[in-house]
Amino acid sequence: MTESISTLNDAQVATPATSTSAAPEAFAALGLAEPLLRAVADLGFTQPTLVQQAAIPKAMQGGHAEGYTDLMVSSQTGSGKTAAFLLPVLHTLIEQQAQAEAQERAEWDRLVAQAEAEGKPAPKRPKRKNPLLARHFKPAVPGALVLCPTRELAQQVAHDAIDLVKHCRGLRVATVVGGMPYQMQIAKLQNADLVVATPGRLLDLQRSGQLQLDKVQFLVVDEADRMLDLGFADDLAEINQLTINRHQTMMFSATFAPRIQTLAARVMRQPQKVQIDTPQDRHTNIEQRLYWCDSPEHKRQLLDHWLRDASIDQAIVFASTQIECDALAEELQQAGFAAVALHGALSQGLRNRRLMALRNGQVQILVATDVAARGIDVPAITHVFNFGLPMKAEDYTHRIGRTGRAGRKGLAVTMAEFRDRRKIGEIEAYSQQPIQTQTIPGLEPKKPVYDFRNDRGDRRGPPRGGRRHGGDRGHDGKPFGGGYRGARPAGEGARVGFGAPEGRQGFGDKRPRSHASKSPAGRGRPSR
Repeated sequence: MTESISTLNDAQVATPATSTSAAPEAFAALGLAEPLLRAVADLGFTQPTLVQQAAIPKAMQGGHAEGYTDLMVSSQTGSGKTAAFLLPVLHTLIEQQAQAEAQERAEWDRLVAQAEAEGKPAPKRPKRKNPLLARHFKPAVPGALVLCPTRELAQQVAHDAIDLVKHCRGLRVATVVGGMPYQMQIAKLQNADLVVATPGRLLDLQRSGQLQLDKVQFLVVDEADRMLDLGFADDLAEINQLTINRHQTMMFSATFAPRIQTLAARVMRQPQKVQIDTPQDRHTNIEQRLYWCDSPEHKRQLLDHWLRDASIDQAIVFASTQIECDALAEELQQAGFAAVALHGALSQGLRNRRLMALRNGQVQILVATDVAARGIDVPAITHVFNFGLPMKAEDYTHRIGRTGRAGRKGLAVTMAEFRDRRKIGEIEAYSQQPIQTQTIPGLEPKKPVYDFRNDRGDRRGPPRGGRRHGGDRGHDGKPFGGGYRGARPAGEGARVGFGAPEGRQGFGDKRPRSHASKSPAGRGRPSR
């Protein structure tokens, strides 16, 4: 399976171009340079998405006295935001490169003519020097900088940029992320025009004199809300000062929340807003389902049932913690699934190899923490499972956005216990969309679940302290009653685990007790 730059297209046309030299007319109408049009045609896309149609003309120089326009853009995941900022930035870099080459040719022609007029031999062009040698080293001076909150997202953006510049002679793209060898990144930074980076490693290289940011003309902050969540506010302030003479700033975020407005006021000049949708408009092509569970064992039964669905091509299972992520991936492997774990404690090299295996189809199930909620663009992901709920409601939106990319259909399944009812209410309040509650015959919850959706549409959970009002009803319509304090249903305390393929003993029947006690999902489980 080969990876395509699906960020270039949404539900619009995604048919192969008849000829690689035939530029898509809709993209040509945006005024993009011919090498970029050829790259877009090679990728098989003919229609820009809504966010690209709105942002690209504003991002390119409009011919007014103020020059470039700062932009704040909000659009759903998978809608083409990456190309919405890459295409105009690359277009301007191509134009500037062409102008610089024309000036160099004119200057060379002048020197040749002057030598001929004076009867001297024509001057010789200087020899090219190897920039990797210490005596020839010069700090990298990029013209454009894209900041991303996570390594995976930075690598995805750089991959898309490389696809777009394959017909551009001499335009270089470099990636700067943590967890990779310094020397390799320093070598790739030489003569780089566009740098895609995470803030920490970027500032490390800047402070050590490996690159200079005073010549940056275009600064793009991708996923600005996540950048603030991860504590990069101080780094952004420092990068803002280092690139204070830039021409344009573009900020892409899930929402225009007050904290994003505050950040924009600090780093942007009278930005224009481009909002394609709101949280309640998002993911119309993704079916969302909610399954209530009695216990972690019940969750595993539901997940095992779903993962054996033949309609699943590839899937992501989200866990809440790194320990839960590793334990769940191990159990899936021993149950016969092609599964791997992905979280922030892994080395960057291992994370890269596992993501590549996912993109190549060698891995069917990726078990991940929220580190993978942004930056994974694999068209074959058909299902997303929320085995553990996210800490923040907006992270749920980015999680389920890993499926249904580029206008495809997707399914997002959330498994929640009684203790998760408040988080479910926060998610529904954020998206202003109720998640459809369903059950699977034979795997229905035996315990009643508090119904926080009353007739008035109030999605708040029960009052603090867990007091239950007599009028509250469970998911089955029956009075809430004694709830979790009643007798345990027969057989509930038994270890179930994931079933194995036919003819093979299930993992849950042979796992030592000591291992089970270490799993977060197994806490509170009676010993056998």
